[in-house]
Amino acid sequence: MSEVTTPLVNAAGVLRTSAQPTTETLQAPGEHVEAVLDSLLPTSDADWSGLSMDETITRLAAEIDQNGFAILENYLSPEMLEQGRTFISQQTQQHNGEYFAIHGIEALSGSLPASLALSTPLREMLSELYKTQTGRAPSAEEQVFPVIRCLQGKSGLKQSHFYHFDATAVTALLPLYIPTEGEHCGDLIIFPNLRPVRFNALFNVIEKAVLHNSFSQKMVALAVKRGWLKPIRLKLEPGNLYLFWGYRSLHANDECDPALLRATALFHFGNPHHDSWLARLILGTNKRRAKLDHNGLRPVN
Repeated sequence: MSEVTTPLVNAAGVLRTSAQPTTETLQAPGEHVEAVLDSLLPTSDADWSGLSMDETITRLAAEIDQNGFAILENYLSPEMLEQGRTFISQQTQQHNGEYFAIHGIEALSGSLPASLALSTPLREMLSELYKTQTGRAPSAEEQVFPVIRCLQGKSGLKQSHFYHFDATAVTALLPLYIPTEGEHCGDLIIFPNLRPVRFNALFNVIEKAVLHNSFSQKMVALAVKRGWLKPIRLKLEPGNLYLFWGYRSLHANDECDPALLRATALFHFGNPHHDSWLARLILGTNKRRAKLDHNGLRPVN
């Protein structure tokens, strides 16, 4: 099985960003967070090793096309990582040490993941990656859709090897807690770029019906565990940002010790079927369960 144990950085170092907010500017979640998060993505050519933003996006997209993923190292400063972990620790206590997931900006209000999802730099980066990938501009109404997933306890063991395609073209994964002990640490497992972005919602529905049923998922999981299929396996580092084409790539997480915690923030953007009634009717299970509209917000009654 292909395994990557160190972050991928190209020769020019363009995927590495050291721009971090200082302790003095860091506020409680939700307070002045836009100014803080503006420093997460460099705004000058010098910060990107002499490349413009357009050139940087092109390089990032090329890395994802070629390798299946790209990594922005140290995307979060230690202070901001600790802020994100504080929120996770509060939530784990409320969920009695078992698996939970939280979907949407409103449900995550006041947390670092919600603030990131609302930040202009992150949306602009994901939007530009979407345009590079699809050749189309995303819907002006579309927002970044954040999700927190926390694997812990016996119920966490049941949340591994669920191989799926995302509903959005671009997926950003931000690890907050990752186990470092034991054989299984919740690695990200990817079969990259298996299908094109389909703007025909019907074809997408058919593909997902074939691959997202429990039998298909169990067969893929068995083939991976037996070594018959050899996906990319990524060792995750807290604070790094991992980018991949979630719509095109079949992916899942490996299991991890139930006594340990694996917590990640996911940021989804670029739904090619944003305006499709068929996709809204059949897909979008997580948003329906969370009683959210297709923009990831709670409808106004």
